[in-house]
Amino acid sequence: MRTKLKLLCAGFAAAAIAVVAALTFAPPASAASLVEVTGFGTNPTNLRMHLYVPDQVQARPPILLAIHYCSGSGPAFYSGTQYAQQADRYGFIVIYPSVTRSSLCWDVSSASALRRGGGSDPVGLMSMVTYVQQRYNADPARIYATGTSSGAMMTNVMLGVYPDVFKAGASFAGVPFACFATTNGSEWNSECANGTIIRTPQAWGDLVRNAYPGYTGPRPRMQIWHGTNDDTLRYPNFGEQIKQWTNVHGLSQTPSFTDTPQSNYTRTRYGGTGGQAPVEAISMQGTTHNLPVDAAQVIRFFGLDGTVTPGPTTPGPTTPGPTTPGPTTPGPTTPPPTSGACRVGYTVNAWNTGLTASVTITNTSTTAVNGWTLGFTLPSGQTITNGWNATYSPNSGAVTARNVSYNGTIAPNASTNIGFQATHGGSTARPTSFTLNGVACAVA
Repeated sequence: MRTKLKLLCAGFAAAAIAVVAALTFAPPASAASLVEVTGFGTNPTNLRMHLYVPDQVQARPPILLAIHYCSGSGPAFYSGTQYAQQADRYGFIVIYPSVTRSSLCWDVSSASALRRGGGSDPVGLMSMVTYVQQRYNADPARIYATGTSSGAMMTNVMLGVYPDVFKAGASFAGVPFACFATTNGSEWNSECANGTIIRTPQAWGDLVRNAYPGYTGPRPRMQIWHGTNDDTLRYPNFGEQIKQWTNVHGLSQTPSFTDTPQSNYTRTRYGGTGGQAPVEAISMQGTTHNLPVDAAQVIRFFGLDGTVTPGPTTPGPTTPGPTTPGPTTPGPTTPPPTSGACRVGYTVNAWNTGLTASVTITNTSTTAVNGWTLGFTLPSGQTITNGWNATYSPNSGAVTARNVSYNGTIAPNASTNIGFQATHGGSTARPTSFTLNGVACAVA
């Protein structure tokens, strides 16, 4: 087992060293530095915590939990990836945790790690997130996780165990939630690593839902990256993750959108065509387990690539009305109707008395939309209880969704994704029409 874990680690350790060497001669862009934090809260497995707070941070900053590979550490992941540079640019805070057990791999296999409140590494990681929330007045509606290899597995675990905390995650060369589960105390699961554990979407989705029984709220969006030539955590795990997270969101496994963002990459999106679809998956032809980490694309998927401005930022999902980011920024307002065209995609995931709606707004005109309102009428009996990526008013009947600080601009042929949770009295139908800044949109 220890040999297998070493194989899992080796490629990423080499990659991190290469990136560090490449960055050694770059001039520093910031005076901020990585700082270790102790005494951050309940920590049953003796994890270590390092924190990166950029010089310019948003008033209510988002939090990114960046989780290292086997044999790695928080400082190594800080040096070997570009998340800190993205934080400098966009004003969010990055937590770099470290494992201290001998394998330096995350616990993604024990029963305690795979259930809410069970203990092990997830509890210590959540203590770090809570510490940052309280210390830096962070935005509870914008908490994210990403990781590579063992860290990618833990990203799946954190999103499964704490769906009410994490807004989205990005998994590089990982496996589905609970795929690595064992009953003999081993940290290694050969069947999962070799890609021989194949389940139905429903079975994979049930593993996630059973980690937090009774939870009916919105689920985190997921971005999945995998190389076709991965010989450590083999490529079938890519498809199994897609099955799992599309089922968790109540989506078909048929992509809504497919493109080639660069040579030998195939990107598919599920439940939406825009850049923040519920599930986005990138297959990397010919790439091994030692795959590159594209931090900028992660931050884009999370919706954190907005301009840093002083003053209040995006409110939590239960805070009504738009906010004004600062004295020189007017904040989201309702612009006059403009000419152009738009398209709206609307996907519903419903259960007994509740539903979640994922709404993709596409600008099909030739000019950018700068500041937007989306108007629609909810069917009778539906009432919004919380939402994300927009503010909603009122919560039933004729509703207006307004952009928040980071997604007010929609370029030509670009999209943005918003969503909300609602209760219903039996009807889970979608609105019949939509207007963007007063202009009627096509309905996908």
